[in-house]
Amino acid sequence: MDATLFTNGTLYLGAGAFERASLLVVGDRIVDVIPAGGVLPTAAHLVDLAGGTLLPGFQDAHVHPLLAGLQSLGIDLKPVHDRCEYLRLIADYAAANPTAPVLTGGGWFGDVFEGGFPTAAELEGVDERPIMLHSHDAHGMWVNTAALRAAGIDGATPDPEGGRLIRDGLGQPTGMLLESAVALVEHLMPAPDEAFVEAALEAAQRELHSVGVTAWQDAAVGDSDLGPNPLPAYLRLAADGRLTARVVLAQWWDRARGVEQIADFERVRAEAAAVGVGAGTVKVMIDGMVENHTASMLEPFAGHPGDVGIAFLSPEALVELTTALDAADFQVHFHAVGDAATRHALDAVEAAISRNGRRGNRHHVAHLDLIDPSDIARFAELDVAANVTAVWARRDEEIVHRKLPLLGAERELTHFPFGDLHRAGARIVGGSDWPVTTPNPLWSIRTAVTRTGLVEDPHAIGDGVLTHPLLGEQALPLGVALDAYLAEAAWVNRLEGETGRLEAGRLADLVWVDADLSDLDAYGSASVRRTYVGGVVVYQAP
Repeated sequence: MDATLFTNGTLYLGAGAFERASLLVVGDRIVDVIPAGGVLPTAAHLVDLAGGTLLPGFQDAHVHPLLAGLQSLGIDLKPVHDRCEYLRLIADYAAANPTAPVLTGGGWFGDVFEGGFPTAAELEGVDERPIMLHSHDAHGMWVNTAALRAAGIDGATPDPEGGRLIRDGLGQPTGMLLESAVALVEHLMPAPDEAFVEAALEAAQRELHSVGVTAWQDAAVGDSDLGPNPLPAYLRLAADGRLTARVVLAQWWDRARGVEQIADFERVRAEAAAVGVGAGTVKVMIDGMVENHTASMLEPFAGHPGDVGIAFLSPEALVELTTALDAADFQVHFHAVGDAATRHALDAVEAAISRNGRRGNRHHVAHLDLIDPSDIARFAELDVAANVTAVWARRDEEIVHRKLPLLGAERELTHFPFGDLHRAGARIVGGSDWPVTTPNPLWSIRTAVTRTGLVEDPHAIGDGVLTHPLLGEQALPLGVALDAYLAEAAWVNRLEGETGRLEAGRLADLVWVDADLSDLDAYGSASVRRTYVGGVVVYQAP
C-alpha cells in the first residue's frame, strides 16, 4: 500500500499538546508519529503542511445535516441577517420557482423583527402560494396568510400539546408557529423525493467535510419535527459508498408513543449496522428554547409570572423511557435547554442506573443553556456527558435582546456554565446544532475559550455586543475545547478506539488547517486545506 508522509507542520496530540512532528499514514491507518529531528521514512506521497496544523478529523456530536441540506436547496436565509434581505431572498426564490406549489426554506433570526417574531403580514404581496420558513433554531415556523388559510388555522384553533400559536390582541394567529404547532402546516409541504433527500444529505456532507468534520451524530432520524426521515437516504448512501463520513444516527423518540417503539429502534439499529452505520442512540426532546418561552424552567421567566415554559415529557415518563432504553443498551441523547429539563434528564439517568446498574451507554445532554448550580456535579457522578453548543456562549443581538431579559440577573449567571462543568469533572463534548449555527468547529472552539463571537459570523453582528465576554469565568481551556470536538466527541460516538487521536494504529481521519492552532488568535481566520477519511481525501480547498 502507498504511504503518505505529512511534515513541516504542527500536530495536535490531544490534551492541549501541540508538537512539531511528522505523521506517516499507510493505507487507511496512522503508522507512526515522528518527532521533530527524527529520521523521516521514504513515502510515495509527501504532504507539506506549510506551517499549518494536522489534527484528527473533527466530530460533531449534535447536528442536523438533512435540515441544513434542504435549507440550502430551498429558500436559504442563513447568509443574511436583515428583514429586508429576508424578504428579497424569498421574493427572488418565488420568482425563480413559478411552479412550486409551496415555498419552503428557513434560517431567519427573530432579533430583526419587532417583538422578536415575524408575522404573516410581513409576507403580504410577496406571493399568493403558501410560504413556510423554519426559524434558524428550528423551533418555530414563519408562515404567510395563504399557509394559515390552507391549513385551516384561525382564531378558534387550539394550541396543540407541546406547541403554541403566537396570537395578536384579538386572539388571531399572527403567522408564527412554535414547536409542535409546526405540525399544523407541515402536511402542506410536498414530500421530497428520494433523489432530492439524497442530494440534500450529500450537500450537507460536502459542507461538513469542508470545515474538517469527518464524523457526526445526526440528532433527528425518524419522523421528527425537522422534516423528512433521513434514514432511508443514509442507508442508500452508505450501501453504495457515497456516505464518506462516519455517522451515528440518533433515532427520534415519538412522544405520542411509549416504550413499545423500542422494538422499532432495535430493528433500525440492526439494519443500519449491516451497512456500517451506528444507530444505537435515541434522541429525546425534553423542552424547547428560552426565546420562545418553550424551555422548561424551575422558576418562571423574568417578567412573566407563572410561565415556566413547556415540558414535552413528564418526569415520570422520562424515567420510564430512559430506564427502558438503557436496559436495551441504547444511548440516550437528551435535548435540554432549561434548568428544569436538565435536572429531569439527570434524574432519569440516575433512576436508570438504580434499576439497571451502570451499563456504560454514554448518555449525553445537549445544549445546556441553563443548569441549576446544585446539578453541576451530577454530570460527573452519573457519567453523563455535557454536549455543549459552544458557539452560542457569546453576547450577540439574539442573546442580549431576546434571551437574557427572560433569565433575569441571578439566572443569567448560570448561562452556559461550561467552565463549572469542566471544573466539576464533567466530560465536555461538542455539537454545532447546524444549521441553527455555523458547523465550523474552529469558531466553536474559539468561542468556548474566549466566550466572545466573531464579526465574520453573519448571525452574530450588531452594536458591538461581541466585544464583552459572556461570563468569562465559564471559559474552557483550549485543550478541553479542542478535545470536545475530537477525542471526547469520538467517545460519545463510540468511535474512540479508532478515531479522535493521532496515534499509531488509528484510522487516518485527518484535517489539515492552514494555521498554527496553538495560537488562539488563529481560530477566527484559519481554514481547512484538506480533510481525509480513512486516508482518502474527501475535501480539498480550491
